[in-house]
Amino acid sequence: MNDLINKNALVSGSSQGIGKETALLMAQRGANVILLARNEAKLRTVLAELPVVNDAQKHDFLVADFSRPDELDKVIQNYVRQKKSVVHILVNNTGGPAGGLIKDAKPEAFINTFQQHLICNHILAQAVIPGMIDVGFGRIINVISTSVKQPLNGLGVSNTIRGAVANWSKTLANELGEYNITVNNVLPGATNTSRLSDIASSKAEKSNKSVDEIYSTMAAQVPMQRIAEPQEVARAIAFLASNEADYINGINLPVDGGRTKSL
Repeated sequence: MNDLINKNALVSGSSQGIGKETALLMAQRGANVILLARNEAKLRTVLAELPVVNDAQKHDFLVADFSRPDELDKVIQNYVRQKKSVVHILVNNTGGPAGGLIKDAKPEAFINTFQQHLICNHILAQAVIPGMIDVGFGRIINVISTSVKQPLNGLGVSNTIRGAVANWSKTLANELGEYNITVNNVLPGATNTSRLSDIASSKAEKSNKSVDEIYSTMAAQVPMQRIAEPQEVARAIAFLASNEADYINGINLPVDGGRTKSL
């Protein structure tokens, strides 16, 4: 599949995990990939790994910290203004907040997470939507969580903000559909990333169990009896970015091996 040739794809959180695998896959399928994360050294490493499958293909990276929305706004506005090229595909993806019971969460935890997820997603979307409208094509794909459908125990702040992002996304899909711009959400379940490792370590410490035991418990909750690999989530994102997904708009797509109990 090479229908991403001549498409520019901005992938946030792309220095590791799901974001990195998405960037690699989109580059393999011909897209010009713009990496976005806060760690320049890691970004340069990933940039060197991105496949180049045709002579016209070029990749780039941007450095910004999602805990500083004003900084992100300046970075993306400068890029759009200087490059004068359309971002056809936007993948909004960033790490989740620390776990914990919602009754123990401090108000600032909600504020900070809201900024890192919804506000930063909105900043990126607002920067690239005008170009998408001009060319009559766009894909906005938000990597959220299955907690959008079924809140997860011990992730109170995350559950709350993820739901807000999903509603923002659905509203945006309703507004942009007439311009041939689709907005969809990918909802990963337990996926083998550093984020899951942190969650597993925290649960192990609190329950006096080993990390391996926590992983086994997580896998046992999935009908497929295993945890996903980041590449498997990346394939769902790449599908929604492709021409094959032309008429798919405003959905929440779980990639969780069937763990989520709701339809």
